[in-house]
Amino acid sequence: MPTTPDPTAPDPGTPGPTASSGAFPLSGPAAAPSSAPVPPARGAYDAVIVGGGHNALVAAAYLARAGRSVLLLERLAQVGGAAVSTRPFAGMDARLSRYSYLVSLLPGKIVEDLGLDFAVRRRSVSSYTPTVRGGRPTGLLVGGGTSRTRDSFARLTGSDREFEAWQRFYGMTGRLAGRVFPTLTEPLPTKDGLRARVDDEAAWRALFEQPLGVTIEETFADDLVRGVVLTDGLIGTFADAHDPGLAQNRCFLYHVIGGGTGDWNVPVGGMGALTTALSAAARAAGAEIRTGHEVTRVETDGIRAEVTYRHTSGEGAVAAGHVLVGASPEELARLLGGEPPAADRAEGCQLKVNMLLRRLPRLRDPQADPREAFAGTFHIAEGYGQLAEAHRQAAAGELPGAPPSEIYCHSLTDPSILGPDLAESGHHTLTLFGLHTPARLFGSGGPAVSGGAGESVPDRLLAATLAQLDAHLAEPLADCLATDAEGRPCIEAKTPLDLDRELRLPRGHIFHRDLAFPYATETTGRWGVETRHANVLLCGAGAVRGGGVSGIPGHNAAMAALGR
Repeated sequence: MPTTPDPTAPDPGTPGPTASSGAFPLSGPAAAPSSAPVPPARGAYDAVIVGGGHNALVAAAYLARAGRSVLLLERLAQVGGAAVSTRPFAGMDARLSRYSYLVSLLPGKIVEDLGLDFAVRRRSVSSYTPTVRGGRPTGLLVGGGTSRTRDSFARLTGSDREFEAWQRFYGMTGRLAGRVFPTLTEPLPTKDGLRARVDDEAAWRALFEQPLGVTIEETFADDLVRGVVLTDGLIGTFADAHDPGLAQNRCFLYHVIGGGTGDWNVPVGGMGALTTALSAAARAAGAEIRTGHEVTRVETDGIRAEVTYRHTSGEGAVAAGHVLVGASPEELARLLGGEPPAADRAEGCQLKVNMLLRRLPRLRDPQADPREAFAGTFHIAEGYGQLAEAHRQAAAGELPGAPPSEIYCHSLTDPSILGPDLAESGHHTLTLFGLHTPARLFGSGGPAVSGGAGESVPDRLLAATLAQLDAHLAEPLADCLATDAEGRPCIEAKTPLDLDRELRLPRGHIFHRDLAFPYATETTGRWGVETRHANVLLCGAGAVRGGGVSGIPGHNAAMAALGR
């Protein structure tokens, strides 16, 4: 499996605008200047693909394998979008999945169809959630075998009730996953068609019709258990458990159906290994990939299109039969010469923190082994009540007082991302994903913008988030952080506005816009990738059945372009 440096990812990494705190200055050298761009070989193509994210690469590979002439244009110096690996810390041989970091939604069908040299590994445990009960540090471990999970529930809650409810609930989602996931690479079913496929009215009501909070409260009694369940509905989604719009339900659905099981796995070699495999497959099939080429305009009459781009040496244009757009729907509207309606503007709501540690920190819970606790998803400040309060505060324009987040350690499952010296000396990576920090909190004019003592909003958020983690550690995280070649702690943070600047994710929205239920409506089209122009298709996360590292929108856009 891939363990060598990813040729499609910048190395060393370019940190770009980042959040930092006085306690943790962020490291990372400046990017080296890129070489002059190579112009397209032709003046016209069957398909021009805008953007070089993983979904766009999937589309390029499928179309090229079908005999179509394909040109992919990427603004940055490398392809991959958010699915890249990089060495962000100067002089440290650790290749982190910088933005996206786990794999669940990538169908085996795509891996097999494209012959990808790519694999994932299952984590040894699902999750660990620390807490304090009766003045005693404890926690909930899910995984490591049914008996251990049952014992952990009993220690936390005092009975088997919550464990049995957990088993019933995730048995239901597992059955639903096995029925829904295969539909994601088929033409969109109707709502009634998908409901018949699910063939479980209780499951349909629980996940598709009533707010997720109602389902959780009907099923579980313990606040911590409720919170662990709810988190899958809030990843990259700013919503309350009882949001009547059901954004939390749609997010939860995509988090429990992946692979037909709901498992979230570690990409071997890091997320850049997937980009390497996809770009190799596209090129081998004959697709042209041009980096350093920014598309500035798309014009179409519905039959033929012209795509204008610019690069360091000037501008150019190519003709296309189809244009597949991996960028967001908002960006597509601008490329077509319009502006998206204000009501459709997306907003991201997460904090992403990458770290390299000299050692894993010890935990206050005496029964918790750090090598188990950090191998799965380590939930922080994610009790049900805590999540509700954090959402309330953020919705009011305030930074959450106890920011919720979750952590996992890639290198415990896949040490290949570390150089031999780091692996042998006990170094590990940590990836933290924070919830309920919408982009509005980082803009001008909001109550959260005026930090005290010269601190910026990102400074304050990072410090508050790490303080929540430290509350469950037997030693401060700062004592465990590695330092880079320039003596700086190995930690970097990305706010929604950083993701907007670096990756053009609209206001940092990792799904490009709120997720949709995976069935057809009056506006979706046959594959969920169609636009108002017959020969312009979405192949990125903003398509129906988009979001996450899946390749599904790329596959579906290619099928639509091929008329399948």
